[in-house]
Amino acid sequence: MQAEQISIFLENKAGRLSEVTGILAKAKVNIRALALADTSDFGVLRLIVDNNAVAEQALKENGFTVRKTKVVAVEVDDRPGGLFNILEILKNAQINVEYMYAFIRQSGDKAVMVFRFDQSDEAITVLTENKITVINGKDLYKL
Repeated sequence: MQAEQISIFLENKAGRLSEVTGILAKAKVNIRALALADTSDFGVLRLIVDNNAVAEQALKENGFTVRKTKVVAVEVDDRPGGLFNILEILKNAQINVEYMYAFIRQSGDKAVMVFRFDQSDEAITVLTENKITVINGKDLYKL
């Protein structure tokens, strides 16, 4: 039930993000979701793409450091309190959220949250037991 994201380490300077997206565009890789975190010297770009293998190869061939990470994607009610409900379930199970980011589907009443947990398997079990939809990787890459 886990999905895979790629993380790219970038120097924090003008044009690096454009370079990454250009490489992916040339490789015909579609970005489904992203998050960017930075410090003064470097950034970490986390991506959900439609083809991890092609993205990883294209980026590495162009000198980027790329890492794959397991994440968990869940459907969240797109309404006030939707995320709170999920975070309360995780808090009560003592599962830590290391980071998260979201994207909205083009239609429907659900958003998608991508989580990195300290205990992914336990998080999936707890979420599923609480009737929270966990999205498998193959479906996530197609959204």
